[in-house]
Amino acid sequence: MHVALIHYSAPPVVGGVESVLAQHARLMQQAGHTVRLLAARGAAVTSEIPLESLPLIDSRHPRVLAVKAELDAGRIPAEFEELTRDIARDLQAALINTDVLIAHNVCSLNKNLALTAAIQRLTRQSDRLRVILWHHDLAWTTPRYRAELHAGYPWDLLRTDWGARHVVVSELRQRELSNLMSLPLESIAVVPNGIDRAAFFKLSPLTQSLLQQLDLDRAAPILLLPVRLTPRKNIELALRVLAALRRDGWPDARLIVTGPLGPHNAANVQYFARLKALRAELSLSGAAHFLAELHDGFLPDEVIADFYRIADALFMPSREEGFGIPIIEAAFSRLPVFCTDIAPLQALGHGDATYFSPDADPADVAQILAARLAGDITYRFAARARRTFAWEQIYTQYLEPLLKETR
Repeated sequence: MHVALIHYSAPPVVGGVESVLAQHARLMQQAGHTVRLLAARGAAVTSEIPLESLPLIDSRHPRVLAVKAELDAGRIPAEFEELTRDIARDLQAALINTDVLIAHNVCSLNKNLALTAAIQRLTRQSDRLRVILWHHDLAWTTPRYRAELHAGYPWDLLRTDWGARHVVVSELRQRELSNLMSLPLESIAVVPNGIDRAAFFKLSPLTQSLLQQLDLDRAAPILLLPVRLTPRKNIELALRVLAALRRDGWPDARLIVTGPLGPHNAANVQYFARLKALRAELSLSGAAHFLAELHDGFLPDEVIADFYRIADALFMPSREEGFGIPIIEAAFSRLPVFCTDIAPLQALGHGDATYFSPDADPADVAQILAARLAGDITYRFAARARRTFAWEQIYTQYLEPLLKETR
């Protein structure tokens, strides 16, 4: 499918709409669509997502500003119709072979009403082009714009349904648009904005590669065990706790063990084999992840730090520790700590960690962990945000179905 996204400007121009525009374009291109940006200012997002510069669709072009000054005063200058025709001509040329035009905010605000009018004409004239109007803001419901708006054409274009598909970014905007245009609520799609996890956390390329293989988008909670694969780390208890947790109402729980095999003892090879067998016995093949199976050798420190940012809790079932640096790393990462009650870990965590015996019943430990996380509003919000507001989830749940709609 050939998709064009239009706004006054595009990245690297800084702005909320510009950021969303770039994310939508990347997601659509990664899904196999041919994507272009139409804007007056900005640059190509990537070599696969070009920018076609159309100067007259800017909100700052001298002709646009001159027309807007007259419109704001309630007068329709003769130049308005000429500007609308010129923009419509430029758009028609730019949109040859385009299947879907997604207009971000340019049919919601009065910053370039000639552009709004041109898009309306194209919507009515073309049988092939499907137009989606993406409303981040609404001029007619925003007090600071009211002095610039007047009854009649072209201002009414911003509050009239002229046959395009309407999308808003929140339920508030859905109610406002429904009232403004007398549209049924259910006819207006609500598509939230999202977060680019890799960019927000500044994840390394290796971390991103590992995450693609782990598929953690719906995982909750994510338990981190950043240790080598040696018997004294008591990893089998972590596997049994994970199994109990998943049985007892937390089916999306995951465990990530980051370390390689311990280098000084050949018995560690047999220990790892036993852990993998236990994982299979407990039906945890898609839930307990040993990064040693995905990467040879030690992971760089920055990758381990990335996993602290991704995880929901540190889980340390060790039988022996000389110090216990992961406890401190978890504290710096603001992760809740669940660890054994051995002396070194108690000395570090004091009363600020949740302790259990290295020989505890896994079901009991799972209950302790579940109770602590269930009462933690920070964890609950983080898990919900990860499932709901990651861009990949938004594409699958909202954007892809919108693109597949027929007129």
